[in-house]
Amino acid sequence: MDRPIRGLVEDLVERQGAALSPGSQRSIDRQHERGKLLARERIEYLLDEGSFHELDMLARHRAGDALDERPYGDGVVTGWGTIDGRKVFVFAQDFTVFGGALGEVFAAKLHKLMDLALKVGAPVIGLNDGAGARIQEGVVSLASYGGIFYRNVLASGVTPQISVIMGPCAGGAVYSPVMTDFVFMVDETSYMFITGPDVVKQVTGEEVSQQQLGGARIHTGTSGVAQFISGDDKACLDDVRYLLSFLPSNNMEEPPQEMTDDPHERRCDELYDLLPASVNQPYDMRDVIRSVADDGDFLEYATSWAPSITCGFVRLGGHAVGVVGNQPAVYAGVLDIESSSKAARFVRTCDAFNIPLLTFVDVPGFLPGVDQEHGGIIRHGAKLLYAYCEATVPRISVITRKAYGGAYVVMDSKSIGSDLTFVWPSAELAVMGAAGAVEIVNRRDLAAADDPEARRVELVEAYEQNYLNPWEAADRGYVDAVIDPADTRAEVIAAFEVLRTKREELPRRKHGNIPL
Repeated sequence: MDRPIRGLVEDLVERQGAALSPGSQRSIDRQHERGKLLARERIEYLLDEGSFHELDMLARHRAGDALDERPYGDGVVTGWGTIDGRKVFVFAQDFTVFGGALGEVFAAKLHKLMDLALKVGAPVIGLNDGAGARIQEGVVSLASYGGIFYRNVLASGVTPQISVIMGPCAGGAVYSPVMTDFVFMVDETSYMFITGPDVVKQVTGEEVSQQQLGGARIHTGTSGVAQFISGDDKACLDDVRYLLSFLPSNNMEEPPQEMTDDPHERRCDELYDLLPASVNQPYDMRDVIRSVADDGDFLEYATSWAPSITCGFVRLGGHAVGVVGNQPAVYAGVLDIESSSKAARFVRTCDAFNIPLLTFVDVPGFLPGVDQEHGGIIRHGAKLLYAYCEATVPRISVITRKAYGGAYVVMDSKSIGSDLTFVWPSAELAVMGAAGAVEIVNRRDLAAADDPEARRVELVEAYEQNYLNPWEAADRGYVDAVIDPADTRAEVIAAFEVLRTKREELPRRKHGNIPL
């Protein structure tokens, strides 16, 4: 049978046209009414203009016979393109087709995409907006999820994986995003949970809405499942692009460099006024970070969760750097269960992708209390200790004020492998604060004193004079230099430059056993 190529191309174009708009007009209108973009609109906005190459556009499920029940694409759009000229792979669940529910062919498209991204060493960005497993396909859907989870783990620490929750993500579907490196959510229109409000009410009697149970504010502020929250779809995708500018394409590459006009040797004189005269007064560590960073840019990670520690990305001398800093403005910057876990995860992520680490230390200790001890502060604090100890990227710490007890050791001290440690003249390196130390060391002296309160004041002043300073640590080489705070930017940039060629190998092993 003769079949002219022009006629075949016309057939292809017709099929592609059907694939470009597989959902009903009613479903499309409802998506827009909710303030949400369609799957293809999201991809077009995220990627560089005209760079998207789609895979499996004409794939259809095989669970039914009627053509109108087998839409092209099967509820997910997959392919590759570029962001700022760099190659990325992306998938977007299409809520207008089967509610974005996952079936066998849907999953096969994701498997193919993830395998290809791992082969070529490029990030995977998942735009999630789906109803979970496709009930009609039964156990096939569940097995298909397993294939996604398995690939998430294979790619972990090899290529960046970013999950963007832009609608529902429920049931077993939540386990793929939480195993990726970064999770973004859109305020008011996205949510994640294992079991929904109806099941919660049946089992526990609690009445709760979808947003109250698993909305963006819950997961970025209470559970710590997500790290970034945005006001709408476009703002969220803009934030994803910004994050990618700090990340390499894979673990064999260095992060991208972006030079600015901010001089390397710029002095940070504003730091003189930022640090309060009293050690008991708070200040915002983010102001210190922005003062030192190129152009004051700081992309904060998990802003609302575990706020007694701040983490995020900056550039120093054009190079991406991961920053961890105790936050004196929240609980005096103590380490607790959540802040330890947050910082440990961030440190390990930076180390996996060759991003140097800068740690600002102002820590009075671990948070005391029955709840903390029973909740496993020992175990959780050890996560951060473990993360720093195993990190092989260049590591620099700057002690601004308090550095007390075991928390000082955990915060990337010289003894656990920090390559260079700088301190400000205001730094206090000690086992504990003066008041607590005097109560323990001078208990008998205070008990025998004619005026215990006057004697206590005298002993506290002596302790502060003799021990709450950086000089003994500098004398013993536990710190590498006492620096003028205004010179912090210049000193840190110069130090990272000399560490640029650092090479360190851990002992050969299958993997370590982090205290989870």
